Amino acid sequence: MRTPVIRTERLIKRFGPFTALNGIDLEVYAGEVHALLGDNGAGKSTLIRLLSGVHQPTEGQIYVDGEPVSFRSPRDASKAGIGTVYQDLALNPLMSVTRNFFMGRELYTGPRPFGALRMAEMDRITHDEMIKIGIDVSDPQQAVGTMSGGQRQTLAIARAIYFGAKVLILDEPTSALGQKQQMEVLKTMMRVRARGDIAIIFITHNEVHSKLVADRFTFLALGEVIGKGSRDELAGEDIRHLMAGGVEMRDLEKELADIQAM
Repeated sequence: MRTPVIRTERLIKRFGPFTALNGIDLEVYAGEVHALLGDNGAGKSTLIRLLSGVHQPTEGQIYVDGEPVSFRSPRDASKAGIGTVYQDLALNPLMSVTRNFFMGRELYTGPRPFGALRMAEMDRITHDEMIKIGIDVSDPQQAVGTMSGGQRQTLAIARAIYFGAKVLILDEPTSALGQKQQMEVLKTMMRVRARGDIAIIFITHNEVHSKLVADRFTFLALGEVIGKGSRDELAGEDIRHLMAGGVEMRDLEKELADIQAM
C-alpha cells in the first residue's frame, strides 16, 4: 500500500459557533491530480488554508508522509513541502520573470543584502525550470506583466516546485483565464503529474476540467465530504450529481417547474 503524501483525519474547523469543516478525511498521492470540488461555501478554501498553515484545525490531524504535523504558519507548511498557488499568484507585474521567481530568495555573491545579485545564474535557473513544465521564456528579464495568464500560472507553479513543493495546491488556477490559457494550465498540470514525485490538489468549480486531468475526486458541501472516488469509480453523472451538492437533478427540475407555474 502506498503512503499518501498528505492525509487528513477528521479535520474540524470552527470559527466561533460556526463549523466551517466537519470531519474531513482526505488522502493525496504523489504522481496524481486530486480534484477538490464543491460550490461556494462548501469549505474548499478553509481546507486549503488548514493545509497551507494559514489556519490551524480545531480538531483532527494532518499527516505528511505518514507523520503527524502541526502547522503554525505558512512557513511551516512550506518547509514540510506544501506549496500553494493562490488565484492572485503573488506576482509583481512590473518586476522581471526572474525576480518574481526568486522573490525573497535571491542568490547573492557575498552577504545579503549587500552582496551582488547573481542575475545570470538566476536567469538560467528560471528559464530551465519553466522549460521543464512547458513554457519557454526567451527573455527571463521581461516584465511579468507582458506574460499571458497561463504563463503566469506556470511561473508560480515552477517557483513552488523549485523551492521544494511535494504537494502543490492550485486554487482555481483556470477560473480567470480564456479558453486557450486554461488549456495551457491544464497541460502544465499534466507535465507536473508526469514527474511522478509531486501530488497536486486541484481546487475547481469546473467539472469538465476536473474530468480531463484528475485521478481522484473529493466533493465537499457545507463543510462535509459528500462523495469521493477515483476516475474509474465515478461516472460522469456521479460527478455532475456531486457537483450539485448531492441534489438530484429531477428535484431541481421540479423546483424550477414550480416557480415557472407561479
